[in-house]
Amino acid sequence: MAISSLHLLSCNQSFFLSSQFSKPLFINLSQKKPRFSISFCLKQSESGSKEHDDEEEEEFTVVTAVRSRYNEIVIVDTFASRYLLLDSTRNVHSVINKGGQNWTGAYWVKCGFLSYQHFCLQDESASLPPIIPNGPIAIYGLGGGTAARLILELWPSTKLEGWEIDEILIEKARNYLGLSELEIPTSKGGRLCIHVDDALSPSQDDSKRYAGIIVDLFADGKVLDQLQHIPMWLELASRLMPNGRLMVNCAGIETEVQNGKPQLVLDDLAWMLNSTVKIFSEAFPRQVSWKRTPDSQGLNFVALTGGLPDRSDWSNKVPVRLSESVKLWKLCETPLNISALNASKHQRVLPKDLIKKLSCE
Repeated sequence: MAISSLHLLSCNQSFFLSSQFSKPLFINLSQKKPRFSISFCLKQSESGSKEHDDEEEEEFTVVTAVRSRYNEIVIVDTFASRYLLLDSTRNVHSVINKGGQNWTGAYWVKCGFLSYQHFCLQDESASLPPIIPNGPIAIYGLGGGTAARLILELWPSTKLEGWEIDEILIEKARNYLGLSELEIPTSKGGRLCIHVDDALSPSQDDSKRYAGIIVDLFADGKVLDQLQHIPMWLELASRLMPNGRLMVNCAGIETEVQNGKPQLVLDDLAWMLNSTVKIFSEAFPRQVSWKRTPDSQGLNFVALTGGLPDRSDWSNKVPVRLSESVKLWKLCETPLNISALNASKHQRVLPKDLIKKLSCE
């Protein structure tokens, strides 16, 4: 979301001051919600039929816009979906589709002066229940509840505990994103219980409590700094019951640039350039698996503790839509030496500065 600041004005007005525009966009929240005819483009990973440069005109409505202690919160409504935008990073945190489809995929949205991309851990998280024990699953970074909605659709007996530090965000999600619906028990007894609190603060009550923990914690578009330290990961792991797992959205790589062009690192050792996956694997040696989404889905990393699951068995237990995706998980394996990086017939040659970086780390 290309917004540098959000202010509350008198007369119940608010405006966004974009660094790209000389005039602010005023939103009068006391009157009818404003509508705009804008260039709106959605890139869905599942079909590949819509590219972000194929634009069409579609109206959107700013449903609500407010600044909390933790976030700049904007909820945008279109004909097909409703989006939750957070911070000044152009990131979409949550989406709810109006046609009853809870799969999200990864999407690229361009709304006039707003342009943002997001990789959905939400869909990936729906593959977690078959590889963990029976028991509650925590979601750290609940946001608008997109992941919780999909999990309860596919695994309706699941007990979910969503943690979100922003009370105003939860209020808006309940009012405008249907979050309160998930707090009602399903026919199978599953439901979402919401905790408005800091998920990373120590708690004796959480010891060996969860079968799984989904970690999707970001600030200003980056993984929280607290998650770059081994003791924090060990603390989170202590909250798991035996054979429980952590699943983490690790974002992408701060891409090295040579001659003005990004140098993408591919294949089995790419995880070593993602700082979150790297510290995660150091916290749990030979127990971390990873996968990287394709370019159409943002080139993001997801990591998982508990060792590499039996991918064939896992594939048979998840919905068809995820059956091929779970086969892409790999174990984080460190090469015996850096020369193996280029020697592998499966690796493309890395730039010298990247090899130097890996050697130093």
